[in-house]
Amino acid sequence: MITRRDALRAAAMTFIAAATGSTLSSPRATAAEPAAPASATPPAPGGPFVLPPLLYPPDALEPYIDARTMTIHHDKHHAAYVNNANKALVGQDALAKLSAEEILRQLATIPEPLRTTLRNNVGGHVNHSFFWLLLQKDGGQPKGELARKINATFGPLEAFQKQFSDAALKVFGSGWAWLSLTPDKKLVIETTANQDNPISHGNKPLLGIDVWEHAYYLKYQNVRADYIAAFTKVINWEFVASRLG
Repeated sequence: MITRRDALRAAAMTFIAAATGSTLSSPRATAAEPAAPASATPPAPGGPFVLPPLLYPPDALEPYIDARTMTIHHDKHHAAYVNNANKALVGQDALAKLSAEEILRQLATIPEPLRTTLRNNVGGHVNHSFFWLLLQKDGGQPKGELARKINATFGPLEAFQKQFSDAALKVFGSGWAWLSLTPDKKLVIETTANQDNPISHGNKPLLGIDVWEHAYYLKYQNVRADYIAAFTKVINWEFVASRLG
């Protein structure tokens, strides 16, 4: 029997593959049908990557994440990563045939300065394509296997949230905090600088928070802690759980 989660996984894999050519961010779990695309930003022409539309209106996460931040974050910042990644791949026929995930896994084999350009921009595209799927108003709490693994690794949900929030708060400058799954199926909280992603060192991201200032400054100014607290209110835990598969 095909479960609801299986159906959601298939739908989201189609969505993310269209944007990145990757299976990194496989399902989007949501309780409602996706809204019409929230922005009309066109994809960058002539390249393998496209800007995925938001699957909800920009104000869907109010009051936790404001509509103006969502619009600028998606339509300007994410779009820039897509455009710059596509520009960098002009004339790079072999690399252009790879998925975004494959490029990130093979960064060590790519010569400079192209390596850094792709690390930053393909990484930014992958991270943000994943980030939009993690967000949902009234996203609930971890259940089932995910709840059990979090409790076994970090303690009660409140203890996990404190450890995750502390990690995000301590990121120096720009970067991300992640809940990741290691190759031996253990949960870890980790951080990466800039637009680096856990898949580059073999882990699978389940949850990630963008702590670049562009993700929160319009609403929260320099108070990153308030943004992190707000983020915990809009986590789509069903999506996070689906990443365990």
